[in-house]
Amino acid sequence: MQLTKNFYKIEFESRDGAKMPDHVLQNIKELADNLQKVRDILAEAININSGYRSEAHNKIVGGVKNSQHLLGKAADVSMKNYTSKELAVIFEDLILNSVIKEGGLGLYNGFVHYDIRGTRARWNLSTKYKDFYK
Repeated sequence: MQLTKNFYKIEFESRDGAKMPDHVLQNIKELADNLQKVRDILAEAININSGYRSEAHNKIVGGVKNSQHLLGKAADVSMKNYTSKELAVIFEDLILNSVIKEGGLGLYNGFVHYDIRGTRARWNLSTKYKDFYK
């Protein structure tokens, strides 16, 4: 199922093969719409490393109990020509300029977590980047 011009449902499926509930699919569609805006601006494919996670899969990967991935509101993403730090700055700038929805932003080695929870949450950002975000 095609969600946006460049994103498909299969990219966001739980890696353990669990069926995606309908209410989760609605969140995934909203998440994909926001990621499509980023992709259009940067003109480069976004790799979805993790999207929706079933509870079982979330436990296996060490996800927190209240993970936005369980709701289909989060994706861990990477891009070929951008470091994780560069992506975190880009996502933050797009959030601050109301291009994409406010939510969670986490910096990791090799990927950035972005979610559409609707409230600001930040983690694993270096002091340098925390200062940038003020």
